[in-house]
Amino acid sequence: MGGNQRRVRWEDIEKGLGSVGRIRMLREMIERSDNYFTRYALERRTGLKPVDVRSNLKVLVELGWVEEYSYDPRTYRANADSEAIRLIAEFFRRIPH
Repeated sequence: MGGNQRRVRWEDIEKGLGSVGRIRMLREMIERSDNYFTRYALERRTGLKPVDVRSNLKVLVELGWVEEYSYDPRTYRANADSEAIRLIAEFFRRIPH
């Protein structure tokens, strides 16, 4: 593993995937990994309320699964360097939709 990567722990998986909102947000960001998302864009794409997007982003950024960029407005994107995101992306790819 790289220098800033840490081993994926069950506690992190439970925390990161512990809500439907976080799963929806991760799916959007992983399926459109070339995009940067504002909170508003995530609200529109997931159907979540602003307060839910904010609280879910806080968890995902703290876990290092989502990167936050300090533009105006702030933007977010799935952290492609995260082992957890790579595993979750593989899992999502295997589920037909």
